[in-house]
Amino acid sequence: MFDAQDLPASASARDAQPTASSLPPGTSQPIHLLDRLNAVFKHRRLAGTAFVVVIAAMMLQTYSTIPIYQAQSRIQIQDERSQSVVPITSNDPTYWADSEQYYKTQYSILQSRALGKRVVDRLKLEQHPDFNGNAPRPRDPISVVRQARTEAGLWIRSMIARPQESAAAKPEPKDNDSVAGLISAFLPGIQVVPESGTRLVTILYRHHNPQFAADAATAVAEEYAKQNLDLRLQNIQTSLKWLDSELDRQQDLVQQSEAALTQYRETNNAQSLDDRQNIVTSRLTNVSDQVTAARGKRLSKETVYNQIRHADPASDSSDNFVAIGSNPGVVSARNALVKAQTDKATLTTQGYGPEWPAMRTAEADIEAARRALVAARSNVIETARNDFNAARLEESNYSSALEEAKGASMALDRKGGDYKILQNKADTDREVYNKLLAQQKNLSVIANSASNNVQVLERAEVPRAPISPNPRRDWMMALFAGIVVAFGLAFGVEYLDDTVKIPEDITRRLQLPLLGLVPAIRGERVPVLTETVPHEFGEAFRSLRTSLVFTAGSEHTRLIAVTSSQPLEGKTTTAANLAMALALGGSRVLLIDADMRRPGLHKTLGMANETGLSQLLTGQARVREALQRTAEPNLVVITAGRTPPNPSELLASDRMTAFLVNLQTGPFDWVVIDTPPVLAVTDAVILAPRVSGVVFVIGSEMTRRVHAERAIETLRQSRPKSLSAVLNRVDFNRNKYYYSRYYGYQYKSYYGPSQGAA
Repeated sequence: MFDAQDLPASASARDAQPTASSLPPGTSQPIHLLDRLNAVFKHRRLAGTAFVVVIAAMMLQTYSTIPIYQAQSRIQIQDERSQSVVPITSNDPTYWADSEQYYKTQYSILQSRALGKRVVDRLKLEQHPDFNGNAPRPRDPISVVRQARTEAGLWIRSMIARPQESAAAKPEPKDNDSVAGLISAFLPGIQVVPESGTRLVTILYRHHNPQFAADAATAVAEEYAKQNLDLRLQNIQTSLKWLDSELDRQQDLVQQSEAALTQYRETNNAQSLDDRQNIVTSRLTNVSDQVTAARGKRLSKETVYNQIRHADPASDSSDNFVAIGSNPGVVSARNALVKAQTDKATLTTQGYGPEWPAMRTAEADIEAARRALVAARSNVIETARNDFNAARLEESNYSSALEEAKGASMALDRKGGDYKILQNKADTDREVYNKLLAQQKNLSVIANSASNNVQVLERAEVPRAPISPNPRRDWMMALFAGIVVAFGLAFGVEYLDDTVKIPEDITRRLQLPLLGLVPAIRGERVPVLTETVPHEFGEAFRSLRTSLVFTAGSEHTRLIAVTSSQPLEGKTTTAANLAMALALGGSRVLLIDADMRRPGLHKTLGMANETGLSQLLTGQARVREALQRTAEPNLVVITAGRTPPNPSELLASDRMTAFLVNLQTGPFDWVVIDTPPVLAVTDAVILAPRVSGVVFVIGSEMTRRVHAERAIETLRQSRPKSLSAVLNRVDFNRNKYYYSRYYGYQYKSYYGPSQGAA
């Protein structure tokens, strides 16, 4: 053996890096539907209890419910307008309005207290035992359960909220208490169901007595038809009475208005007022047209006169005005002037002098033609002035005639205004009288015919089977509800449980390779492989040994640190049994308890804890003094020793580093170190980078994922060479399907218990 006190804390020792291969990453299986159903098998007791309770509660509700029978009658409700005597070509928009409100009103009447009172009187419900409280109470067990359930429900509802009386249940002031109670008890059984797209209405009545349900449905239909007819006839008689008095009053008004019109005609000589009105109107129209034409003519003449009134007749520039230049007289005089000037020019060309008689004659012709042209121009201007004056005078005359015609028309209108008022009043009174008379005749026809727009088409038959409860349907619903509640409860509990339960949680969520599974062992005794243990427990650690052998490499001594996230997850038991499994396999193994705060390895193996790792690191003992032999020759143990005041400083010391370096070249094949939990203290984090690998123990269904993730994150910050996981305390029976499907544990008893050594 070697002595740790003789090892110098040199830099070379601290820098030594033992070689170890990393553990392989875990593989994840595809999620199957049956994997989801494993939650139901896992919580089968809870799910089964919920399933049974739900079915029992629902079927208790079913078999404790009083059977209810439903009878139905059918009526036809025609629109009231279909019974009215009006022309089919009526243009009144209200007559063809939507009748939806009318039908909704009738549906409300079918459930009204007034109709309910008629049915109560017809069926004599005050003598019916189901309504007067004289019916004998059944004493069979089911009836007792029903009564107890009803009373319990009423008590619970009264505790939760005070019942409010609905508006439909309030009795009318004229109803006495007994009748009001009968009506209130009868009305809840009525249900009105209109048939969509038709004018048919189904009346349903529900009661525990099938014969009474049929009688009630028929009575509601027949009494509604009678009530509708009675109301119609009553309304018609009221209308006829009012029409008779109104016709007498309107007849007096017609006589008075016609008498006033006759007297006005005689007083104002208004017999031919309409003809005179037509003549005056025609004359006014003609005069108005003449005034318009005269005004247009005057404007035209005024325009021409204003253009040429300042023209100079002696100037040739006046010919530029169209009225002057285009005048035939001016054109003729101008042509004569041009001809005289042409003749003179011809004589001049022939050599005649001014004194020549022909020349003098030509000069005289030119002067005469010029005077004629000036006279023609003056005549045009004077003619325009005369035409303008004549047109203005004509317009004035027509305007006077128009004013006279207007005066006559206004006088005639004033005389005919009062006449028209009297005539319109007489016509209106006559029209109102005729309408009232026609309406009276129509109502008389309807009253005599006694037609009803409501007909009873089908009367109710006695139902043969109740509509509620329906045991077959309720059994199906109970089974369905039980399955839903059971599955929902199982999946809900599984969802709320965030602990690590199966290997998939380690490989998928924690992203760690899985070394193996360790089954849970019942009882308070800590299982150790050197003693008698269940076959599955021993095989689990042999499987862990195989995983370590094939994943941790084979060079030098392999140092394995065993830790967990929190205490009580089984890391000490796992470390001890893993070391024993390695020793039973023929390897030389050193097991070290590095949990110096709460050492437990010596208790598990039944050893003394006088001298251990704490004395070794403080220099109070040598390695050979700290080593303890076990019943297994290949296994040597160093316990934790007495608890030091500074465990973390000792594990981080150079002496611990040198000790681990010497172990890598020592006589042991494996060194298994039991370290404290990661989340409790930092001891495991200190040792993680100094060993070949870290085995992270996770308690199945006890370690929360968030704690495991935090612990793994803390370990990875120290950069360990390898990090793998062991799922400890696995309940294979609780997750039987999963482990049978993916790990073949249904064959665990195939070979029987192990008879020999590992």
